Amino acid sequence: MSTVNRSSGTGRSRDAAGTTGTGTRRQTGAGSASGRAASSRTSSARASSTARQASGGGSSAARRQTSTGSAARRQTSSGRVSASRNTSSYRSPRRRRRDPNYGVIAIVGVILMIVIVSVVYGMQSSGRHKPIQQETETETVTEVPETELEKEVSVDGISITGMSREEARQTLIDHYPWAMKAQYQDDTYEITNLMTVKIDGLLDEIYSSEPKNIYTLDTSGLDTAVDQEIESMKARWNKAAKNGSISSYDASSDSFTFAGEQTGIAINEEQLKSDIQSALSAKQFDKVITVSASEVQPEYSTAAAKQKYKTIGTYTTNTTSNSKRNTNIRLAAAALNGTIVGPGQEVSFNDTVGQRTEAKGYQGAAAYNNGEVVQEIGGGVCQVSTTLYNAALKAGMKISMRRSHTFEPSYVTPGMDATVSWGGPDFRFINTSSSAIGIKASYSNQTVTVSIYGVPVLEDGVTYSLEATKTETFDLPEPQYEEDQTLQPGQEVVKSKGTQGSRWQVKLVVKKDGQVISSEVDHTATYKGHNPVIRRNTSGVVIGGETESAAESTSQTTETTAAAETTEGEVGPGVAPPTAPAAPAAPATTAAETPVSEPAVNPDRQSAADGIVAPKPAD
Repeated sequence: MSTVNRSSGTGRSRDAAGTTGTGTRRQTGAGSASGRAASSRTSSARASSTARQASGGGSSAARRQTSTGSAARRQTSSGRVSASRNTSSYRSPRRRRRDPNYGVIAIVGVILMIVIVSVVYGMQSSGRHKPIQQETETETVTEVPETELEKEVSVDGISITGMSREEARQTLIDHYPWAMKAQYQDDTYEITNLMTVKIDGLLDEIYSSEPKNIYTLDTSGLDTAVDQEIESMKARWNKAAKNGSISSYDASSDSFTFAGEQTGIAINEEQLKSDIQSALSAKQFDKVITVSASEVQPEYSTAAAKQKYKTIGTYTTNTTSNSKRNTNIRLAAAALNGTIVGPGQEVSFNDTVGQRTEAKGYQGAAAYNNGEVVQEIGGGVCQVSTTLYNAALKAGMKISMRRSHTFEPSYVTPGMDATVSWGGPDFRFINTSSSAIGIKASYSNQTVTVSIYGVPVLEDGVTYSLEATKTETFDLPEPQYEEDQTLQPGQEVVKSKGTQGSRWQVKLVVKKDGQVISSEVDHTATYKGHNPVIRRNTSGVVIGGETESAAESTSQTTETTAAAETTEGEVGPGVAPPTAPAAPAAPATTAAETPVSEPAVNPDRQSAADGIVAPKPAD
């Protein structure tokens, strides 16, 4: 052994090495045999553990196998230690690092992989099978056959034993074919099968509980269904009687012509219903029922209508001397004249009069456009629509559309106007009479008159009228200034005084024999004020212009008392004279002209109920 100790760390003498190596191999072999025995025992343990893994789960089996592997390694290590004690004291460090049994570790790893793969595959297989099971269950439900009657059951002597519900339904329908009809003169109406609902109800009773042996098909309780069929026949065959009434307008004689009355037709509802119910009770579902009818006489003949027709509403307004505006009014009145409105029909001013164009002879006249006074083709026709509005209301017609002007009208009490514009506001009303009405409209000598001709709608002695009351006055708008270098510096001349805005409440007053029986608010109307327009020269340069005396006369308006006494052409009401050249005038009022506070709502943005129509141009 001394020879071995003197040898190098990596080598040894051949003899010593051979002897020592042989002994070592023998002892190592014994250790290996001991290790293999341990490995054999470990394999048996692993086999037993594998069997438990199949039922106990992969994770615990893996832990047990790992523990078994550790035991095997300890036994193997023990064998090596025992062998090394019988060998020489020399042991290479590298040899000791290679001693662990990697074969055992590899086997354990393979077993773990097999277990994991088996568990994963089992879970996937279970997931794939579930939809198939659900689908199979669904198919099984849908394939369940209908319940068949095992008990002896009959309906009106017709056996449905052994039949499914659908088979029984078809059997009863085939046994009672439906072909019932109603005939009026040469026209035939096919009555809807009323028995299918009764058959379905009876079968619901039979198949939903323990059935009886004998059933009877009931035909009662069909009143509502029969009434619906009769209503359809009435709409098909009934004709309303027509009273004698106006039918056209004769322009040459400026009068309406009358059409003859017409007799109506009404089927005998009570008899028809009785006949249908009798056929149902007898189960004569193929019966043809003859329908009887009677004539319906009109309320009054043509001769009587001529006696009943009269002027039931009329209204007149005065125009200005503006020839162009009056031309437009005359043309609009002529287009409206002779219009006939049927019972329950709605009439539109714009549709009736049509678009106002130069080709029709309409001329440019003052009209409101977005709150400004402009020259517009057809300006002024609003006076015709306003006159029509008041005449229709007095006649008892239903007003369906009406709007107020942007500014107060001058030809009618504010709140009682009706503005119109092509493509914008319209005036419409509905004929509430049972007869046609005629509209007469005319212009002459600066007056417009519209009358409604028809059978009276209101009771004798009853009258309708409007009553308008101003409820609020708004401040005069701020003045607008126009530069005019013909004026002396500091001089101001009123071009237009402006107007204050206002709000009006309009009531519908109903009287009976001259006595008020009701007075209720019909609507409110809100109007804007006009801005005062003042001419002035702020440049300091005078071009031509007024005479010195005129300028001096105008400048005298700076006196305190003159502010309340000014006339058009001078500083207007509510505007104080300037105290220095080029300074704008400030609004002022006298004690008697103290305005109310500005309303919380801008008049330009009032709702339709308040009657403001600023965005659209108005005639």
